[in-house]
Amino acid sequence: MAKFLIIRFSSIGDIVLTTPVIRCLKKQVPDAEIHFLVKDSFRSIVQHNPYIDKVHVLAHSWELMIEELKVEEYDYIIDLHHNTKTLRVKNALKKKSFSFYKLNIQKYFYTAFKINMLPDVHIVDRYLKTVASFGVKNDGAGLDYFIAEQEKIKRQDIPASHTAGYIACVIGAAHGTKRWPIHKWKEFCTKMNHPIILLGGSEDRVNGDEIAAVDTIKVYNACGKFKLNESADLVRNAKLVISNDTGLMHIAAAFKRPVISLWGNTVPAFGMYPYYGDAPVSDVIMQTNKLFCRPCSKIGYNKCPLGHFKCMEKIEVDEVVNKVRLRL
Repeated sequence: MAKFLIIRFSSIGDIVLTTPVIRCLKKQVPDAEIHFLVKDSFRSIVQHNPYIDKVHVLAHSWELMIEELKVEEYDYIIDLHHNTKTLRVKNALKKKSFSFYKLNIQKYFYTAFKINMLPDVHIVDRYLKTVASFGVKNDGAGLDYFIAEQEKIKRQDIPASHTAGYIACVIGAAHGTKRWPIHKWKEFCTKMNHPIILLGGSEDRVNGDEIAAVDTIKVYNACGKFKLNESADLVRNAKLVISNDTGLMHIAAAFKRPVISLWGNTVPAFGMYPYYGDAPVSDVIMQTNKLFCRPCSKIGYNKCPLGHFKCMEKIEVDEVVNKVRLRL
């Protein structure tokens, strides 16, 4: 038996994108025991994954976590985060490790000089290279996401007007330059004659209220009203998902939902666009091409550094509406 520790501390989307590694390693390496190390705040993303034998968390005490990991006596560490914290873990455990290459130099050249030296390879396949020496290959099954029965949405949790079907609109994102502007969402909701559920965190609730105000019957603001796995279940049951470049976009792909993704300062060339494996799901990427300042960051800013926010402002509402209508 080989015992593996897979490390990915954060964030939602990045953790979901590690799931093919977890599944393929568990299914393809005989008697493999898989442990996963994650920040406590992201535990819910992996805690119900049947391919993980044990979840460890980085919470209040680094020393306690290290002692807990030492007791496990791992054979190998699969580092899918590759930062200073994971280096500390690897140095403490002193086990053979395989680390994910983050392509930071190539991303710097792209964001600073607009020279694209990035390989045309999805991050899932780059993650999988860390376990290739064990004979593990991509099984083509895409991403995984598992929700416990008690975390699933009940019929009475959403308005009766939405129980027959709805579009899920993910209005939130970690950074302002990844968010389609509020006035665009308001125009979209006005023009779209279909039930809509707005998704995001508690920090998006006020924006959600403003958007939903265009039609409080048609548009239901669920931002901040549900826990992550409950929001994931709303994504799972949606007819279609429209999303910024954020974690729920990847959860939608895990459930094989058709996604229309809206891209601002980040670009799909970074290798983190919706991933379906071999599943025949049609997704749409909407972005402003040939913009001199894009991409401006591999992560994002609170607001456009140049003040014009053309990357998002130039994604036209009518175009998004037309793409949705073609898929409903």
